[in-house]
Amino acid sequence: MTPKALYRIPEAMRLLSLSRSVIYELVRSGRLRSVKEGRTRLIPRSAIVEYVALLESESTKGAAA
Repeated sequence: MTPKALYRIPEAMRLLSLSRSVIYELVRSGRLRSVKEGRTRLIPRSAIVEYVALLESESTKGAAA
């Protein structure tokens, strides 16, 4: 099965193990990219991968300091 290109907010919540309010705060702050299709806010798969990479890089920076 091919992974989806775009995820709805509840799907992104499950993938990242984060609450709805945290997802929307990340979107507002620019740490998690999103797109709108009509009235629906969607999270691209690439944005989820980038966010996880950002967390990993921040984690290694903190450990090196």
